[in-house]
Amino acid sequence: MTVQKLDGVAFTQMVLAGAHHLTNNAQTIDALNVFPVPDGDTGTNMNLSMTSGANEVKRINSNNISEVAQAFSKGLLMGARGNSGVILSQLFRGFAKGMQNKNSVSTKDLANAFESGVNTAYKAVMKPVEGTILTVAKDAANQAIKESKLEKDVIALMEKVLKEAKASLERTPDLLPVLKEVGVVDSGGQGLVTIYEGFLASLKGEELPESVADSVEMDKMVNAEHHKIAQDFMETSEIEFGYCTEFMVKFEEEKTNENPFSNDAFRDELSEHGDSLLVVSDDEIVKVHIHAEYPGTVMTLAQQYGSLINIKIENMREQHTSIVGEQRPKKAVPKEKANYAIVTVAMGTGLKSLLESLGASVVIEGGQTMNPSTQDITNAISQANAKNVLVLPNNKNIIMAAEQAADLAEGNVEVVPTKSIPQGISAMLAFHPDAEIKDNKETMESASEEVKSGQITYAVRDTQIDGITIEKDHFMGIADGKIITSHQDKTEAVKLLLKEMITEDDEILTILQGEDVSDEEVKELVNYLEDIYEDVEVEVHHGNQPIYSYIFSVE
Repeated sequence: MTVQKLDGVAFTQMVLAGAHHLTNNAQTIDALNVFPVPDGDTGTNMNLSMTSGANEVKRINSNNISEVAQAFSKGLLMGARGNSGVILSQLFRGFAKGMQNKNSVSTKDLANAFESGVNTAYKAVMKPVEGTILTVAKDAANQAIKESKLEKDVIALMEKVLKEAKASLERTPDLLPVLKEVGVVDSGGQGLVTIYEGFLASLKGEELPESVADSVEMDKMVNAEHHKIAQDFMETSEIEFGYCTEFMVKFEEEKTNENPFSNDAFRDELSEHGDSLLVVSDDEIVKVHIHAEYPGTVMTLAQQYGSLINIKIENMREQHTSIVGEQRPKKAVPKEKANYAIVTVAMGTGLKSLLESLGASVVIEGGQTMNPSTQDITNAISQANAKNVLVLPNNKNIIMAAEQAADLAEGNVEVVPTKSIPQGISAMLAFHPDAEIKDNKETMESASEEVKSGQITYAVRDTQIDGITIEKDHFMGIADGKIITSHQDKTEAVKLLLKEMITEDDEILTILQGEDVSDEEVKELVNYLEDIYEDVEVEVHHGNQPIYSYIFSVE
């Protein structure tokens, strides 16, 4: 059997098979995480992101591969969780760009789409690291380009793409020393290989092996986010810009010679006339999506660059009334936006209360066991209802999703890239309500870098990393993201960790008590610390956080 052209129906089945196979192997991929901490990381994040993309594809039921790819890209973008999920969304965002305006694609088109995805993903990552999912995607795409020069069969091409992806995955330990030390391949790369396995099996009409992963539960976790329609959260009268306006401008040389086009400048100009703005351009056209009160004004501005085509204007107030009806009680006068709001992330009732006491407007429940998605963070930014919003991820694996949400959100939104709860607390203490948002971001980021963060958790498997031998169920001491000690006794692990963290220049030690730690344990620990570190002031807060028995902040 050969496939000369890949259409939307076939690609839909590939996406669904890839998502299903990833769901079945998410736990296996989680087990490849370099740090043996008990969190649902790469496999879980990629699975939830991929499931969101697959759900979007199911909704459109199209034979047009461009439409299917765009829907897939959209679903991935809004469901992206963690670094792995965000990178996956960028890979298929570029992939979708490579399939624009195509009803079906050849092997050459498919190879170009893979290459476009790699280019987009690399641009999205500030400091790309080789030996990761990026490398696997790049090597597979390069192989696709090479093979597509002669190969006309889509199935044969996908076989070679998968073969190279697997070979690249096996090479990741040679590029990233920490992988070789631990004895695993890159987990994100494994996730991508798993998706490609699903793609190929779908093309060949083969069944994929089942696993013990509970795909039903994974679907529930994603679908739970969408149990309410967005329109339920507002009244028709609250719609400030009433017309969803979409159009394209076909560039005309005579006009662009007089008024040279700049995508950024044009976006800034249109932003004064509405919200939900999207401006995407290439050498021939610019596409605009905007919610505006006066669509004619927007289109008049656009005509300085060329002629208008593909115009669509919809009255959103009428749409909203039709969707929700007039049965619900009317809300009071819309609440006026605050000048500032802080959105942050934490897991544990105590940590939530602590961050709220420091000024957090919205605390998203999340962290190691569940990285919030781009959509979660976007919703929280909207819920904050402020002109200026600062987002503190408090986890290095949430930073990319936060930055993606900031790009999608309306208003002035800045991400302070905090990597831990102590960094988040330190940043919030440096916030100044009268400062400009850019100044606050800089000041808060600088403050976050001054604090030392430590955690105590337990190992989920035997491993060896950075010269430290770690046994399953032993306690690990982690300082600023690096495992520096391990011991079978929790208290001894704490003592070893703090011995490395506290210096003679430090003055304050803050202890955030986890849900598995008793008050008696903490009391004994404090007595010990006050004896050993006489000049250090010790503060204790009930964080009630899972996974980490203790979180420490040293200043």
